[in-house]
Amino acid sequence: MTWLITGGAGYIGAHVAHAMSGAGERVVALDDLSAGIPARLPAHVPLVEGSALDSALLEGVFAEHAVTGVVHLAAHKQVAGSVTDPTLYYRENVGGLATLLEAVAGAGIGRFVFSSSAAVYGAPDVDLITEDTPCAPVNPYGETKLAGEWLVRAAGRAHGIATACLRYFNVAGAAVPGLADRGVFNVVPMVFDRLSRGEAPRIFGADYPTPDGTCVRDYIHVADLAEAHLAAARRLAAPGAAGDLTVNIGRGEGVSVRELVTLIGEVAGGALPAVVEGRRPGDAPRAVASAALAERELGWTARRGVREMVESAWAGWRSGN
Repeated sequence: MTWLITGGAGYIGAHVAHAMSGAGERVVALDDLSAGIPARLPAHVPLVEGSALDSALLEGVFAEHAVTGVVHLAAHKQVAGSVTDPTLYYRENVGGLATLLEAVAGAGIGRFVFSSSAAVYGAPDVDLITEDTPCAPVNPYGETKLAGEWLVRAAGRAHGIATACLRYFNVAGAAVPGLADRGVFNVVPMVFDRLSRGEAPRIFGADYPTPDGTCVRDYIHVADLAEAHLAAARRLAAPGAAGDLTVNIGRGEGVSVRELVTLIGEVAGGALPAVVEGRRPGDAPRAVASAALAERELGWTARRGVREMVESAWAGWRSGN
C-alpha cells in the first residue's frame, strides 16, 4: 500500500504522515503550501507541491508513486470564514473533493479516508453525539463536510472504493514542538497569541445554555487523531474490508471554553481575566462525542488528556515564537 495524504504538510496532515510512516506505511504528501510547512514532514516522505483540484497532477502522482489509498485532509476549515465566503468553501471543499474522487476512481484506487467534522451535526440538544444523531449543520463549513460525506459514500458505492469518514471534534496539541499549530485560528493558539502580547484572552459568547455560559467542546489531541487515521487506513486495507464507515473521533468529555482558557493561563503562566465578546455566527452551544463506535470498529481510543494537549501546544508555541 502507498497512501497519498492531501494537505500532508499541514498541522494535522503532518501528524498523520508521521503516524502512518512511523508505523511502516508508505506515504506521499500532496500540499499546495498555502498553510503547509515542508519541514514538518519526515525526511523520507516525498512532498509534491500542488493542489488536489489539479486532475492532471493527481493522475501523475498516482502513477509515479503507485498510490493505492488516499487520506484527504486538504480543505478550508474556518467556521467564520465559511459564513463570510460560502462560495469559496463550496467550490474548494465540495468541488475539489469531486475532482479528487473522479481521479481516484479513474486510477482504480480502492481506499479513501475523508477528513470530516463534528460540524456536520450542527447544534443537537444531546449530552453525547453518536453517529446516529441527525445531521443539521448550522454553518456553511459544516454543510460542505456533510455534502462531502455524501459524495464520498456515493463514489464508494459507484466505483467499489472502501471509504471511511472521520468526524473530528476539536483538535489541539502537538506530538513534538516542531509539528505545532502555527495558525491563530483555533482557540488554543488564539489564547497563546493574546497572552504573548500581554492581552486578555477573548471568549466569544458567555450566554449559552451551558453550566458556565460558554460553549462546551470535546477536545482531542492531534496525535490521537493521527493514530485514528492510521487505524482507519489499516481497517480499509484489510482483506475483504467493506467500505462506508463513518465514525466520531473524540474523547467523550466536554470542556467549556472558560475552563480551557483558565487551564491555558495556568500552563502558560500568564493568566489574565478573559474578555467576553459577542457570539460568533455558527457556533453550537455543546458538541461532545460518543467515541464508542470508533473503539468498536477501529480498535481506537483517545489516550491523551486536555492538560497534555495544552502543555504540548504551549511547548510548540514557544519554539516557534
